[in-house]
Amino acid sequence: MDRINEALDLGLNNIGENRPQELVKKYDIIGNRANFHMIGHLQTNKVKYIIDKVSLIHSLDRLSLAEELQKRAEKLDILVNALVQVNVADEKSKFGLKIEEVIPFINKVMEFDNLRIKGLMTIAPFVEDPEDIRWVFRDLRKLSENIARMNLKNVEMKYLSMGMTNDYQVAIEEGANMIRIGTGLFGKRN
Repeated sequence: MDRINEALDLGLNNIGENRPQELVKKYDIIGNRANFHMIGHLQTNKVKYIIDKVSLIHSLDRLSLAEELQKRAEKLDILVNALVQVNVADEKSKFGLKIEEVIPFINKVMEFDNLRIKGLMTIAPFVEDPEDIRWVFRDLRKLSENIARMNLKNVEMKYLSMGMTNDYQVAIEEGANMIRIGTGLFGKRN
């Protein structure tokens, strides 16, 4: 927590968390001093704990999660902002929709009045040379541009959340405007 408070004192105001229980714990200490982002996989049974604490959910990856977000948000009379998680590289070990599933998925969830799609997120494969995965970031940007041209209800392609500590520079070159560099700032998790 000391390092997070130091980051907040330096002007960083967005904190990403992979685990709902960690997000809640940090929120209880920090409160509204930061915008919290749920960047990890989100189980539907954990939505109730974080829905009123997050500015943005980066990991919307299935209809059951969208339905739960809509149900909880409607009950609380709030809007939930989310990014659709796309598994561009089609890695078996990662969550997210395949590229060809994204537009049909968005066409379903854009009708949910309390859910706003604010962009896309991907996690590229870990490689030694980030140039080897440039195509992942490029493909997500192209998908985002295609969706933006569609002018869909409750959907805007404001954010491209892509790039982490090892590959964020290439991601930025390909259009990322939101990067996740926790390891670079805070070190590896214990």
